[in-house]
Amino acid sequence: MRFIITALLAFFLTNSYAQTIIKGQVTDPEGNLVPGASVMLANGRTGITSDKGEFIFTDLTPGKYTLHFSFIGYEPAVRTLHVKAGETRVLQVALASSAEQLQHVEIIGRKETGYKNTNSFIGTKTATALKDVPQSISYVTKELMQDQQALRVGEVVKNMSGVSQYTTYDDFMIRGFRTQNNGQVQLLNGLRTITGFWKQPLTNYLERVEVIKGPASALFGNSSPGGIINRVTKKPLTEKRQSLSFSTGSFNTFRGFADFTGPMNESRTLLYRLNLGYENAQSFRDLQFDKNFIIAPSFSFLPGAHTRVNLDVVYNRSMSRLDRGQAVYGNNDIYSVPVSKSLNAANDYLNEDNIMITTSFSHQFNKHIQFNFAYLKTIWDEDLLEHRTANGYAKDSAGRELSTLVEMQVLIRKRKVFSDNVSAYFNFDVSTGAIAHKIVAGFDYAQNKMPWGAAQSVANGYRNNTNTGAGAYNKDMPGRFLYETVNGIKRPVPNVPHFDLTSESPYQLFDMSKYFYSKSNYDATFYNTQGIYVQDQLTLGRFQALLGLRYDRYTDFLNYTKKAEQHVSQDVLLPRIGLVYTLNRHINLYGTYTEGYNPQTASIINNPNAGGPFSPLQSNLVEAGAKSDWFGDRLSVTVSAYRIQLKNVLYKSGDAGNPDLMRQVGRVESKGAEVDVKGQVTPHWFITAAYAYNESAIAESPVAKEIGRQSPGAPKHQGSIWTKYSIGSGKLKGLGIGAGSNFVTERNVDGNDVQTLPAYQVVNAALYYRIDKFQLQFNLNNILNKTYWVGGYDYLRLFPGAPRNWMSSVSYMF
Repeated sequence: MRFIITALLAFFLTNSYAQTIIKGQVTDPEGNLVPGASVMLANGRTGITSDKGEFIFTDLTPGKYTLHFSFIGYEPAVRTLHVKAGETRVLQVALASSAEQLQHVEIIGRKETGYKNTNSFIGTKTATALKDVPQSISYVTKELMQDQQALRVGEVVKNMSGVSQYTTYDDFMIRGFRTQNNGQVQLLNGLRTITGFWKQPLTNYLERVEVIKGPASALFGNSSPGGIINRVTKKPLTEKRQSLSFSTGSFNTFRGFADFTGPMNESRTLLYRLNLGYENAQSFRDLQFDKNFIIAPSFSFLPGAHTRVNLDVVYNRSMSRLDRGQAVYGNNDIYSVPVSKSLNAANDYLNEDNIMITTSFSHQFNKHIQFNFAYLKTIWDEDLLEHRTANGYAKDSAGRELSTLVEMQVLIRKRKVFSDNVSAYFNFDVSTGAIAHKIVAGFDYAQNKMPWGAAQSVANGYRNNTNTGAGAYNKDMPGRFLYETVNGIKRPVPNVPHFDLTSESPYQLFDMSKYFYSKSNYDATFYNTQGIYVQDQLTLGRFQALLGLRYDRYTDFLNYTKKAEQHVSQDVLLPRIGLVYTLNRHINLYGTYTEGYNPQTASIINNPNAGGPFSPLQSNLVEAGAKSDWFGDRLSVTVSAYRIQLKNVLYKSGDAGNPDLMRQVGRVESKGAEVDVKGQVTPHWFITAAYAYNESAIAESPVAKEIGRQSPGAPKHQGSIWTKYSIGSGKLKGLGIGAGSNFVTERNVDGNDVQTLPAYQVVNAALYYRIDKFQLQFNLNNILNKTYWVGGYDYLRLFPGAPRNWMSSVSYMF
């Protein structure tokens, strides 16, 4: 009996304390450690390798196990083994570098998670490693947006070097040039689209936001010389992922988001993704609010290994008020009026509908030839009623400004705009001796149309002496106007009541029928652009070259659909040359030269009052830099220096007798240097940092005092940093902290030598706690409660940043 008891005790003690364990280490082919690799057991347990590339699974039952290893840039690996009770098995796994052919069109979603994005299509129209693109490309991934709870592109761009807000609209500065100036051109998945401009849409349906710096006309046709913004939508994944997120915070903000993706059949030939978004938020700005609905489904059909089809739809319904900015006293004291004070009335509204539908198709005929086609349809509808500044201060009877009263006007507008973009091109992967070629040859067509039906009513000016109409005030003809005396000051009676900046209760529900309106219909408009291009990426040993040439033709239809319809065309030939040299496995050096253009629109070219015709805007970029990957390719660093020249720029002449008269300045030059850092230092430590120095000014002009003055809205210095660390083990496992700051130096305001926007620095932080499938998150922004302005046109239209604010969220991943 004693023997039996002893045996039983030994059996139970052995099984209680001698655990069954699988552990090991993951390296690359050269024996370097691979921290951050995913390790998954077939029974659903997952892990991630430590800083030393190590993993461990404990408390296993004896039996057969299959382990899957994967990490970005490496081929997946599988190991199968049997373990006995109490046994510790040790594996040494070497992951082979990935030689997988990347998709030429972004149809399948990005599986990477983190702040680093390895590949992009925007730089070459092929899936190319960013390290191999001879031009600077900045980006922000959805993971960074989520960590910062950044829900507008304006909140996102602070993480990019050389990109800042010009206003709070869809309106940005890139390398000293404003991106809005030509038809509000943006890119969605590499295709030309339009935006509503006034309100930035939510970003919950985006995989990333990226900017190709400098003229991008050689790839995409006419665009801003500073660069162009591309919004990349989330695509379906071959694996099932689902998440729900709810947020609440300052300014009575509530948001709800959903993201579902995965296969729709067992063969995984039909994939889907559905992103939903809802926002209902007030603002630190009086009377301002945003109510948004986002529906963004995406479907991918993969009938075979060589054919892929994708459909993307993004529908955004926005209900809000248009914020024309903050006005301050006419004594140029930027701090004289609270940043909360807007110029709206209680019955103002802005309703916008925006729908973007993209279809794309890719077919690989053989290992050398592939055909790609994409089509994007955009429809934007605007319904607007607004009280806004008339861009001046009120006047007394002698025409003198009253510095605390703002002239007001009312706009009522309805319009609808349609945009179409077709892109078709072939990819050829061939070799000539030792030189490998990736050739792209294609055709683009884009058009923009505003049909008949757009109309606007405007009420402004001062009432005439019979109170039957209104017009601009002329102090030299006092008998034409109606007058009133207020606080002992005689002044003309405004058509729309002035806004009193000193009033503590200025907001009213105005009777719209009391104003005198001038009504106008918008003429129908139409323009199109078409381009033919060829590009070759050559590789010979450590050298790579990119040679591109595009012929582009822009046609504007003056007096569209009328008997006097006239076609005004401009065409241009655009070269692009880039070189890349691989210094070692970590560092690539590059240099590039490219040209761009922006057509001067037909209304200016053929306007006799403007003094035209004028030549197109012509730009060129010279850039050199280095791109590198560190810490097992988890962290990327890009350093660049550039010079951009822009010719044929039009400025207002300032002729009081002819306000339409334009003049050309000789040349605007922008030059500077930038640094971008993205990725992970360790598996649990993420970081992004950016810095930009920019000098952007008129270099040649017949007006001597203009030469050398920094361009409006362009800071000389701008930068940011954000870092996040999560605890991966122990009692505090799942707890994370994030913190960062961004700064912008002083900027000039449009054409005014006195008015400037002060420099600012904002500090933000966040806490995270993840347990099982839930994550709790708390963000605190502008911790020091700084008063600052992100942009502005002048001191009647300033755009302040938000004071201290918080946002909390709970997410469920299943």
